Amino acid sequence: MPISSLSPIGHCPPSLSLKYNFPFCPTRKASILASPKKPLIFTTKRTTTHIVSMSYEAGIGVMGTKLGMMSYFEPDGTVVPVTVVGFREGNIVTQVKTEATDGYDAVQIGYRRVRDKKLTKPELGHLQKSGLIPMRHLQEFRLQSVDGFEAGQKLAFEEIFNEGDLVDVSGTTIGKGFQGGIKRHNFRRGAMTHGSKSHRQLGSIGAGTTPGRVYKGKKMPGRMGGTTRKIRKLKIVKIDNDLRVVMIKGAVPGKPGNLLRVAPAKIVGKNIPKN
Repeated sequence: MPISSLSPIGHCPPSLSLKYNFPFCPTRKASILASPKKPLIFTTKRTTTHIVSMSYEAGIGVMGTKLGMMSYFEPDGTVVPVTVVGFREGNIVTQVKTEATDGYDAVQIGYRRVRDKKLTKPELGHLQKSGLIPMRHLQEFRLQSVDGFEAGQKLAFEEIFNEGDLVDVSGTTIGKGFQGGIKRHNFRRGAMTHGSKSHRQLGSIGAGTTPGRVYKGKKMPGRMGGTTRKIRKLKIVKIDNDLRVVMIKGAVPGKPGNLLRVAPAKIVGKNIPKN
């Protein structure tokens, strides 16, 4: 291709159209502004890469399965509502990431053994690289130091946590589908009698001419639930090694059978720096 055929904005040959009198390059996203008295101006939209960095954990954690809730009686007779968390096969270190190789220090853990055909070839290859069993869930715990961890190491809950420790439990909340303002945002309904025609409607969502739009973040009907939530500083009431379950005081996100992420509670000044 001769040099004269190259366009000034790249290496695309100019293609003339019957409708447009300027060169058009289909491989480059650009908006072209032109007028009879002004030359052509090419404005290119540049895409920016957003790097999301996860926060440090207070320590290594594990994954578990929510089994349900029950009442636990303490020795003095106090009734404590607890969530029972069980553990399937897993909680094995699948990869240790370091600053030199990955740019940050983290420990990747696998949980819940599944059949080979349940995973893709890349997922199987990642686990087989360390000689591990196929596991459904992979999660990372970013730590300040990864010394003492190696691929294939099995993590036991009773070796990491003790009764009375505080933990942060993360999970996916129960999906409620599309809900109205009363259920989703605790709005109050209108009068049901005395001629009122506004019962469960949303009502006004903004002014008219000024600003002539709806503000972002306005509480309105929409999808409810099905999001990741973290409940912080829950107390471990009981660890049963025979049944392989843990009883945590209070409620945690999700329904029975959901995946939970249990990590040491972040306490500023104790296990998290003040800065």
